[in-house]
Amino acid sequence: MPAEAGGWELGSLGASANAVTVLRRSAWVLLLAGPVLGVWALLAGPEVVRAEVSSERPAAVAVDSSGPGGFAELFVTAYLEAEEGRTGNVLAAFMPGAGPATLAGGGGGQVVEQAAAVRVRAVSAGYWAVTVAARVRSAEPPAKPNRSETEDEAETEATVGLRYFRVPVRSGASGELAAVALPAEVGALPAGQAPELGYGQAAEPNAADPGVRTLQGFFTSYLAGGGEVDRYMPPGSRLTPITPAPYASASVGRVAEFGTNAPGAAFPEGAQIPDGTRRRLLVDVTAADRAGVERPLTYAVALKARDGRWEVEAVEAAPLLAAGSGSTDKRSK
Repeated sequence: MPAEAGGWELGSLGASANAVTVLRRSAWVLLLAGPVLGVWALLAGPEVVRAEVSSERPAAVAVDSSGPGGFAELFVTAYLEAEEGRTGNVLAAFMPGAGPATLAGGGGGQVVEQAAAVRVRAVSAGYWAVTVAARVRSAEPPAKPNRSETEDEAETEATVGLRYFRVPVRSGASGELAAVALPAEVGALPAGQAPELGYGQAAEPNAADPGVRTLQGFFTSYLAGGGEVDRYMPPGSRLTPITPAPYASASVGRVAEFGTNAPGAAFPEGAQIPDGTRRRLLVDVTAADRAGVERPLTYAVALKARDGRWEVEAVEAAPLLAAGSGSTDKRSK
């Protein structure tokens, strides 16, 4: 009966030697095949998709400066028109936690006839200092005896004034706006310097300039309903006339042209105009309404030649500035 050791049955020495040899060779095969198998696993294995973990704190939403500007306009208007003893309630919607700020004293209160944000200055990311100009007058006082209506109107006009208030506005994580403090009344902003325009000297329209005739027909159609504007523009243009027409007539006044002090001199009547030739003009237009009241208007216009005639290629968003005049006035920042 064969002996036993440790629960394992012992066989013959030859069989043991053969088993050891098989194990040794198997180990070498596995050792050499390991790197190959690893590369194969990387190439053939399934793609690992990592889930994106969202941040616990939402990122601040970018807010256009027109948002803080409009918010400050509403805030200043509510602040100035707040009734006595109710300031805290009125301002709570704009300034959470405003506290018990109240107005004291008598008087008829104030009326904001107009408010506009005239400067929006970024203090830091999501934080602005907004300056609001407000046209303010006293509320209608009780009628006084022995005073004419004309005298009352004159007194009301005398009480109207333009005042300036600076408001700190902060944007929250989701884009919500809040005033950080009550408005601070400040002085008027300095007047800006008019930039130099990039056109030549303005002159009266030249009747021999076919471009002027195009402009005259275009503005009559555009402002006064005098026909289709398409006939004065290249195919595919999408500019539509103002409807209903706000004016009864429109006439082209002085014209300035880029690159020359003599508008239209290079393109006299009957001259051959190569297709694609462009002109950049600043056009003064006088428009009269149905009551005969005239209003001056100014348009930056681009003309382009096609088939021997001028067409209005574009009514440009803003006039051309002279070289070096495009930088922002540092005083306005």
